[in-house]
Order: sequence, then C-alpha cells, then structure tokens
Amino acid sequence: MSEIKDQATEELLELRTSIDNMDAALIHVLAERFRLTKKVGKLKAEHDLPPSDKAREQSQVERLRHLASQADLDPEFAEKLFSFIVKEVIRHHEQFRENTV
Repeated sequence: MSEIKDQATEELLELRTSIDNMDAALIHVLAERFRLTKKVGKLKAEHDLPPSDKAREQSQVERLRHLASQADLDPEFAEKLFSFIVKEVIRHHEQFRENTV
C-alpha cells in the first residue's frame, strides 16, 4: 500500500508542477495583454474615444464563449473571466483619459 501512496504522491507533485507552470504562463500572457490594452487606452485618450466599446465587448464575449466550448472549458467561466479582465482594462482606460484631459 505504501508503494501505491508513494506513486500517487509523486504523480501529485508532477501535476502540481505542471499547474505551477501553467499559472506562470497565464501571468505572462495576462501581462502582455495588459501592455497591449494600455496602448489602446492611451490611443483612445489621445483621440477622445470612449474608454469602453460595448459592441466589441459583446462580440468578444460571444467569440470567447465559442472558443471555450471548443476547448471544453465552461463558457460561463470564460465569460466571467473576460468580464473581470475588461473591467480592469476599462479602469486603466479611464485613468488615461483623466490624465490626458
């Protein structure tokens, strides 16, 4: 029984290492995404464009829900995650707008 437990412990450590690597990749991808959206925010502020674009956001929600379904990820979760990210992006865009005025 101890050998089976040792194998399970080893497999658990391997899985956790993979999860840690995925978490690191997610952080780097999010950081790059925010670098890009900050450029968008600056551009919008410079040209007096609104911080949010509801039509684009809705189209992105639909696209990401579809991608999530294809990837066997809960579309509701994908939409919630996207909404959380968009709120932060809009907050940044509003800050750029305030600093430009």
